[in-house]
Amino acid sequence: MKPRTYQRWNYLSKKSIWLFLLVVLWTFDSYAQKRISPDLSKTVKSKFWTVINREISLNNKEVYLNGKKGAGILYLNDFLFGNGKVEFDVKGKDEFQKSFVGIAFHIQNDSTYDAVYFRPFNFKVPGKEGRSVQYISIPGYDWPELREKFPGKYENKVQPVPEPTEWFHVAVEVKYPLIKVFINYSPIPSLVVEQLTARKIGKIGFWVGNGSDGYFRNLKLVKN
Repeated sequence: MKPRTYQRWNYLSKKSIWLFLLVVLWTFDSYAQKRISPDLSKTVKSKFWTVINREISLNNKEVYLNGKKGAGILYLNDFLFGNGKVEFDVKGKDEFQKSFVGIAFHIQNDSTYDAVYFRPFNFKVPGKEGRSVQYISIPGYDWPELREKFPGKYENKVQPVPEPTEWFHVAVEVKYPLIKVFINYSPIPSLVVEQLTARKIGKIGFWVGNGSDGYFRNLKLVKN
């Protein structure tokens, strides 16, 4: 009977160890990742948000950034983003050179940041689909320089293709230096690039380009 008792004790011990390890790993993951869903209804006149070169308005929990000359950013004040994942819904418009909407991250100030953005007016234009999603790193690596020096490397078509005037879902994964961009829950990234600077952490927020307005909602952040 002793061997059977020992085997049973040994089995229970191994099971307990595995359960313990699972709890430890789950706890570690919870601490290693900080997940937040910012309340977008508090973006107007709020100490939690900073807006640069735009006016903002709200429709329930949808945020609207108006159009104006130059780029505009609405970023979180008390959240530093390094590696992680950001998800949000965005809506632009089907008007040539009037709709540049996306996300800025590793923001140091209003002129130093990385960004991923979309040109909805190119989504379904023959010959222009490859200029639908764009990565930039400001200063020094705006889209004109990247397109001239690295044609087709930092911009691409999007899959699946959304309607240019409708909401679409975006997920951006950052694991320095790699960036992956996914559209409408597709498992296949629409853009995969490496960051062009050594910036690894900074503020994060919505971004609109020169002369562009845009609508945003359902922001979710996971910081690793």
